Amino acid sequence: MTTAPAQPTSKGLNPKARSASRLGAVQALYQMDMAGTDLDEIIEEFNEQRLVADPDSEEMVEPDQAHFEDVVRGVVREQRDIDPLINNALAKGWSLARIDSTLRAILRSGAYELRRCDDIPLKVVINEYVDVAHAFFEGDEPGVVNAVLDRIGRSVRAPSK
Repeated sequence: MTTAPAQPTSKGLNPKARSASRLGAVQALYQMDMAGTDLDEIIEEFNEQRLVADPDSEEMVEPDQAHFEDVVRGVVREQRDIDPLINNALAKGWSLARIDSTLRAILRSGAYELRRCDDIPLKVVINEYVDVAHAFFEGDEPGVVNAVLDRIGRSVRAPSK
């Protein structure tokens, strides 16, 4: 079953909840890529087991499950449109198929948000996914995320966003 993008709004939402949902979306997309897990199965697994804040932790925040689901479903639904955007934004000689699976999931998630989540400023989307990249990589990858998402953002959004 295909659903339309949720287009969540950022009003009244804890920004850390969106950050947690982005990290979860990247992890879910990675798992789908590596293990071939079904879309509905992965969303159910994450919503029931992985996107649950630890009540004993002061730092954990309840992730925005609607945003998580919108990003994961949106990336899967629009991957044929997203992948060429990423390929065109990568440095010459690089292709999406050639990069690490985690980096691919980060770029796809960020590209989806840049295309579909107009209520979130371009800089916020880019910074959030650079932060996600820092959670997984210590090398040049966060810079790649910054450059690629910046190129995509300039191509899909009006200059004022």
